[in-house]
Amino acid sequence: MKNILLFIITLSACCSNLSFGQALQFTVTVNSEQLFAQQKTDQQSMTQLQTYMNDFLNNTRWTDDAFAKEEKIRCKLNINLTRSLAQGSYEGNAQFVVSRPVFNSNYETVLFTFVDKNFSFNYLPSTQLYFNESSFTDELPYALAFYSYIALTFDYDSFSKLGGSPYLQKAFNIANQARNASPNKDAWDMTNNARNRYALVENLMSQQFTPFREGMYEYYRLGLDVATQNPVETRARVMSVLNTVKEVSQLRPASIVINSFFDAKSDELYRILIEATPEQKKQAYAILVSMDPSKTQVYQRLSQ
Repeated sequence: MKNILLFIITLSACCSNLSFGQALQFTVTVNSEQLFAQQKTDQQSMTQLQTYMNDFLNNTRWTDDAFAKEEKIRCKLNINLTRSLAQGSYEGNAQFVVSRPVFNSNYETVLFTFVDKNFSFNYLPSTQLYFNESSFTDELPYALAFYSYIALTFDYDSFSKLGGSPYLQKAFNIANQARNASPNKDAWDMTNNARNRYALVENLMSQQFTPFREGMYEYYRLGLDVATQNPVETRARVMSVLNTVKEVSQLRPASIVINSFFDAKSDELYRILIEATPEQKKQAYAILVSMDPSKTQVYQRLSQ
């Protein structure tokens, strides 16, 4: 009886740990070399800042769904601080990358990449930053929460058709709160900036981008995830998605979402399609160079 009770307690503890496992596995790095050169900050403050961001992102429960360790959504946030106009006030840029493993392989695919050129915020180690999802509090936790929900949007969209919609709505709500209250207008107001955070979430919320988001399920779950068993099916799915992306791009030229897709996928698209039929390669090359001309050199061999 004692052994049975111990087994039940142990099993309960294991299930509890799984159910409360965090969805996101963030790695945040802060580059402050330019500030050190200007003598605008010190190493201790930057270490505390980096620790705060990692703790906030990795220890906040962004979803109630259970995630095992190997299922976590991998996220990288690389921040480059360039200016500090006052104590605790920072300006810079950031690169955000979201990835997940591909089924039945040791390959990790990039779901999304985004360069944020307006990463500005206030932070003092002695000041507690607060996050309230329903009303704007501080710029830094709001920006980090926005990234978290965008990561969940792309990951869930890759596993089920429009599966990320609840998290996209949360990101949109955060963007609207910040748009009205944040002093960092360059990040949250798309009036004069079609490549910022608000532009990103506005694109994704638009019905014009619904086929793009549905295509992400086809690309990943029905395409990449079966690549080891059926590479022919994978290439067919990828070609279908490329045609969808082309149609969306014609409706919204130079969209931040479309540009980010090709920033993330250009090398992967080439590796998938280099084994395609001559007709598929010819069609893919024409689509890719028309929508992603800056990477023509990457796609060149598809035309040979």
